[in-house]
Amino acid sequence: MTYRAISRLEHCGTNPALSGVGSITQFLKPKTVTHQLVIDLSRDAIMTALMIAAPLLLIALGVGLVIAIFQSVTQIQEQTLVFVPKLVLVGGAFIVGMPWLLQILIKFTTQILRGIPAMVA
Repeated sequence: MTYRAISRLEHCGTNPALSGVGSITQFLKPKTVTHQLVIDLSRDAIMTALMIAAPLLLIALGVGLVIAIFQSVTQIQEQTLVFVPKLVLVGGAFIVGMPWLLQILIKFTTQILRGIPAMVA
């Protein structure tokens, strides 16, 4: 549950607990978070995670498929044969795509951080 600070002036003395308290003191009032806000934040987080992970996973899938076809055609059944090409290609894609990945993460983070005052107020 989130809380927002309210001043003594908003109550105008209707609450006996506030009598005699200075105007600098602030009290907490519960504020409910809507279901739509939770759904929107969850959807944005999942979509960002998919946008970050999907290119690397698709490259690993493609490399694994190509090497599996090569292994079945040549009848080489070596389990470690697929490891090095996958590691090299996924690592290379990660390095090449790092600016794009960071741009997505920075955009998502700034969107969340800028939205905090609206979520709490």
